[in-house]
Amino acid sequence: MASKTADSGFELPTGSIRNGSMEEDKATGSRITRKIDIRLVPMLCALYLTAYLDRTNVGNAKLLNLEKDLKMPSNGYNTAVWVFFLTFVVMEVSSNMLMAHSKIPPNWWLALGIVTMCQGFVTTPGQIYACRAIMGIFEGSLSPAAALMKGSYYRRHEFPIRYACFTTSFLAYAINFMDGTRGISYWRWIFILEGLYVFVALLAIVVLPRFPAESKLLTLDEKEILLHRLSVERGNEAENFKGQPWVKFLFDWQTWLNIVIYFGADMSAAAISQLSPTILSQLGWKANEANLRNVLIWLLGAVFSLAVYLAAGKWGIRFPLILLGSTLCTIGWPIQLAQVDPSGVRYFSLHLVAAGAFAQLPLLVAWLSANTVGRPKKAVVHTLQIGFGNSANFVSANVFIKDEAPKYKTGFKAGLIITVVGLFAACVMECEGKKGGGEEDGRKRWDTI
Repeated sequence: MASKTADSGFELPTGSIRNGSMEEDKATGSRITRKIDIRLVPMLCALYLTAYLDRTNVGNAKLLNLEKDLKMPSNGYNTAVWVFFLTFVVMEVSSNMLMAHSKIPPNWWLALGIVTMCQGFVTTPGQIYACRAIMGIFEGSLSPAAALMKGSYYRRHEFPIRYACFTTSFLAYAINFMDGTRGISYWRWIFILEGLYVFVALLAIVVLPRFPAESKLLTLDEKEILLHRLSVERGNEAENFKGQPWVKFLFDWQTWLNIVIYFGADMSAAAISQLSPTILSQLGWKANEANLRNVLIWLLGAVFSLAVYLAAGKWGIRFPLILLGSTLCTIGWPIQLAQVDPSGVRYFSLHLVAAGAFAQLPLLVAWLSANTVGRPKKAVVHTLQIGFGNSANFVSANVFIKDEAPKYKTGFKAGLIITVVGLFAACVMECEGKKGGGEEDGRKRWDTI
């Protein structure tokens, strides 16, 4: 007799994994997790790094005469930012459904997240707008696809630390010393050298596995154990896309509360990505000094986030850590708004906003994944979460108005308000989740911690 496990209808022979001892099963389980970690996590980290550098280093390029060289209008930089996120969000909203429902393997979809170095050769504002829009199309599939992929392999307590990937702007600092090399401005070198990472996309096609039941990474016995332990935690997950309650998936209140929290965190992350080099420059540091100090913002934010993810995995908590991250952002934004002197205080507040935002995003993805049953629903909710959550970049790109520099009152007020709304939404979701209880598909309906 066989039963279907929690992935793609794989037939699991009943009782077969009980033939060995419990100690042998635990040892095998650890070996399986290590094999998945080696193949999945480093490759996804590399994809995130390269895609995020492509996406955010336009802020560093702005500091290094991008606007002047291209003769951009006063709102040109903001346009270059939001036009990317227009196509990016549209692609995010559609990619997971296509990936989960189509026969195209996920390793190919994930490889689409890396784009070329065309931005380094543009000569007009229109050309960089076009390049940024095309970038959005290719990169939009990366984050939701990675969430779906990792959610298919890892259990709740294993997910947060493995979803966390970091980036820095060390590259931008090094490139600052390449001005004029081969007759090319240093802001162009930022984009040209990032284009060399295209080999990562080709490597991803070979290295990244498919979904568990279809993967050649594991032996038949290992696959059986993996799918069994996933099914024990998740219950009887639906995998067939036919006859699913799509409207119910789309309007799940818990998903939308999570999106509100994600939107608030991503607003802070977007502002740090797009504007921190400019703010640092306006605080009195030269371009190379500003980029170097920006590295420290990312580095300390990454260290703090890593500590948060380790705590989430060790103790199985999410809400208190999300609350901590949101509180840090809520402290950081008023300092920027008040234009507190000396400049070191404002610099410190950028660290608070970065650490708080970066810590929240993977935890929110993990929180939602842990409480979503079945690949069809996972595809929908992660698409909604990351797609609509990342639309915060539209807000960030348009509320930091160049004519308001260096005070950016509209931008800092918007950041504070949206963060507070997200903080309130997190508290509501935690309280309502504790009230709800109940069981859904053989497991707790909502994990509130």
